[in-house]
Amino acid sequence: QVQLVESGGGLVQPGGSLRLSCAASGMIFKSNNMGWYRQAPGKQRELVSIITRIGSTNYADSVKGRFTISRDNAKNTVYLQMNNLKPEDTAVYYCNAGATLVAAGPYWGQGTQVTVSS
Repeated sequence: QVQLVESGGGLVQPGGSLRLSCAASGMIFKSNNMGWYRQAPGKQRELVSIITRIGSTNYADSVKGRFTISRDNAKNTVYLQMNNLKPEDTAVYYCNAGATLVAAGPYWGQGTQVTVSS
């Protein structure tokens, strides 16, 4: 079955950086769009970024210019480089397979916590 395993979360000070990774298995990775979502306490899950199977990218306005999504099809892995982190970026970040701009795909990872605090 499809498995998505995120890693790379943690505690970082404002202005710092983190790189999230999501390793996929049980699917034809290169044929799927991949997305990153996040959910802060008391808020709905929201789309952060998508990378299509051909490498096109989209970002939420709140992270444009600070976050970069990328993929390595040879490693079946999608990344989210997060720079200049802000306290409002604090959330659980989830990897998603099959995402589009209008809907999440059917497969989710377990999530990784990102906390931005001094």
